[in-house]
Amino acid sequence: MPVQKSHYEASLSEYSNHQAAIALLKQHRPYLEMIPSLRRPDESVITIPLPIVRLRNTVSAAPQATCLPCDMAILMCDPEWKIKTGAEILIFIHRPHEDFSDLLGRWRQTQVCLDQDYEWLMPPRHSHVLSEGANTIYPLFVVFNETLERIQRGLIGAELPFVIQAPYSLLEEERNEERLEISTAIWFVP
Repeated sequence: MPVQKSHYEASLSEYSNHQAAIALLKQHRPYLEMIPSLRRPDESVITIPLPIVRLRNTVSAAPQATCLPCDMAILMCDPEWKIKTGAEILIFIHRPHEDFSDLLGRWRQTQVCLDQDYEWLMPPRHSHVLSEGANTIYPLFVVFNETLERIQRGLIGAELPFVIQAPYSLLEEERNEERLEISTAIWFVP
C-alpha cells in the first residue's frame, strides 16, 4: 500500500509541536544531543513547518523570501541568551507518490538555497530571536512502513539519516509513558 496523504499530513502537524519534534530527534541520538537544554525544551527548540527563508543575494539589492522544499525546520535556541545556535535540522517527510529521486532532490534544492546568506522568517512567538543562517544544516528523513524499500536503500546508500514513522503518534506515546511514570510513583509512595 502506498504512503497516504493522511500519513504525511499527520506527521507534519505532529512535528509542528516542539515536544513531538524532540520525540522525533530521540530516534536519531546525534541530533537529540544538539538541543541546548532538555530541561527547557519550549525555549530550546523552535519548530517551523513549511519554512521560509529570506535570501540575501549579493546580485540584487533586495532580499528575497523563498519557501524551502523541506517540510520542517528545527532550530536550536540558547534558552539563556535567547539566540539561535549554529545547528539547524531540516526534516523531509516522505510525501505520497514521491520516489527516491524526488525526496533526495528536495534535500539538494534546500542545500543550494541555503548556500548563501539567509535568515529565517520566524514564528511570531520567536520573532525576537536572531535568525541568521547556520554554520551547518543537518537533514533528517521521515519514512513510513509503506515507503518503498528502494527509498530506504537509497537513503542508506547516500548516507542520509532517516527514521521510520510508526503508525501511532509519538507525542501520544510520550504522554502514555508520563502517565505510567506518575501512576507508578503514586503506587510506591509510602
